[in-house]
Amino acid sequence: MPKIYSDKERNDIRRRLKESAAHCMQMQGIKKTTVDELVSKVQIPKGTFYLFYKTKEELMFEVLLDIHDRVEKEMFTEMMRIKDNVTVDNLTEVIFKFYQVIDDSGILRILTSGEIELLYRKLPPEVLQEHFAHDDSMIDGIIKLLNLPDAKDAEVFSTAFRNLFMSTMYRKDMKEDYFDESLKLTIRGLVIQLINKK
Repeated sequence: MPKIYSDKERNDIRRRLKESAAHCMQMQGIKKTTVDELVSKVQIPKGTFYLFYKTKEELMFEVLLDIHDRVEKEMFTEMMRIKDNVTVDNLTEVIFKFYQVIDDSGILRILTSGEIELLYRKLPPEVLQEHFAHDDSMIDGIIKLLNLPDAKDAEVFSTAFRNLFMSTMYRKDMKEDYFDESLKLTIRGLVIQLINKK
């Protein structure tokens, strides 16, 4: 008969599994991380792992979503701080900082290593659809915060920012010494167009 955990114990186990998974992702990636390794680090029986997650990939994706949500919250906090006095310079800095935080989090390394495709293949389609819909609403929220007038513009800018994010995955293939400066210049161009659409 499986052990019954209190809410406090369940929260603690989930937190420790996420911490362990985040560490493993940073050190060796998703593919090389095993459930056996995770449960050993957290010191729980293997069967307990499956009370929380159906697969290792579901846990890894949840860790990535936690990072994503933290970064998104930080960005919205910064946007709220400047929303009454949006300038090209301060909005460019906020968006550039968002890309830097994503880069520092290690997510881009996972994306560029090809492991994200492996992860996506192992997840239920509805989990991915929910995530992509969340991304769309995040970008839409930013655009509404900036008072853009119509939905067509929102979709165009949403796609532009997504394209910009995709380019960051290939920074090692570009002139890396100039990448940050170039990224900021590109963000600035989008910001000028966003502000001029008001």
